[in-house]
Amino acid sequence: MSKKTLVLGASTNPQRVSYQAIHRLRAKGHEVVALGLKTGMVADVEIQTGRPDFENIDTVTLYLNADRQVEYYDYIIGLHPKRIVFNPGAENMELYRLAKEANIQPEIACTLVLLSINDY
Repeated sequence: MSKKTLVLGASTNPQRVSYQAIHRLRAKGHEVVALGLKTGMVADVEIQTGRPDFENIDTVTLYLNADRQVEYYDYIIGLHPKRIVFNPGAENMELYRLAKEANIQPEIACTLVLLSINDY
């Protein structure tokens, strides 16, 4: 089942995990939208900037450290995703708590690992 995913902290740098996540999510058939500091393309996914009004987001997967996430709290919660994946280095107990209060499932995990074990 395809889960529309927002990759937050997306990068066009092949060395970045967010870049790899976009490729693997697409390879598994998931619809992907991406936000980053700069526009660009990864696979067939356009990286956008700002706060686009994405709809029907199932999962937000975070590739920003906790300090960088603060400016996105309202935006992320306002998208009403079903879950937020806190990848290694993106753990954030404040956003974790806010997600739970908004009935969003927070998950401290690695998107690449979840995909590799078919548990995404």
